[in-house]
Amino acid sequence: MITAELLTLRLKNLINKRLIGQDYEKAAEQFLATQGLKTLARNFNCKLGEIDLICQQNEYLVFVEVRYRKSSQYGGAGGSISQSKQNKVKKAAQYYLQQKNINLNHCAIRFDVVTIDGKIDNLNWIKNAF
Repeated sequence: MITAELLTLRLKNLINKRLIGQDYEKAAEQFLATQGLKTLARNFNCKLGEIDLICQQNEYLVFVEVRYRKSSQYGGAGGSISQSKQNKVKKAAQYYLQQKNINLNHCAIRFDVVTIDGKIDNLNWIKNAF
């Protein structure tokens, strides 16, 4: 049986993880802005998945997955992006395009990843990651 104390502790842990994730997503967004990307949406959610950042860079609509790992001991942030996660991001992107009535004949898309291993300033931007 889960006690109220254990439930409270788990909830605090979850909230802390989300707050930390938001900090790293903001750092990634700020970095991408310095590289000429304009943020169109943050944390786009649908039943098919979530996209951390949706940006525009010139003619490209860029869907960005941000991954943070405290340590690279178990493969690091880049190694944490499974094929399943890639598929969810792609499906969510398709849904976003449909919702916004964006025609792929007139718009190029790209899937990028920003990884952060350890410190927040240890950013790695991978264009066309998948």
